[in-house]
Amino acid sequence: MNLLLDTCTFLWLITGSSALSQKARDVFQDPANEVYLSSVSVWEMMIKYGLGRLSLPDLPERFIPVQRERHGIDSLDLVEEAVLQLYKLPHYHRDPFDRMLICQAQFHGYALLTPDEKITAYPVRCIW
Repeated sequence: MNLLLDTCTFLWLITGSSALSQKARDVFQDPANEVYLSSVSVWEMMIKYGLGRLSLPDLPERFIPVQRERHGIDSLDLVEEAVLQLYKLPHYHRDPFDRMLICQAQFHGYALLTPDEKITAYPVRCIW
């Protein structure tokens, strides 16, 4: 199965946070699954870091790729075809980053590893 991480899920995975559900941890650790971090999540983290709302132990341009590689997480670029699906989404969720992650998950056929209940209202597989 292909998994797309929500931004908070990535941060919780790399820090070993107790906020991560056991099911999410098990699915993430299953070697049969391919796990992806979207460039959209990286964009979100950069904005929060720049605003002082996200602290990291190293500069983000070093920290994020190192953590992604250390945890066996592949990068997922945002492609035009996924973006072109955005207008079709109902407005259940106002967060633009989450809306793009939904589009990417739908377009690529990935399951979203997310605790965000608003996302479950969309026709996308969510695991938590």
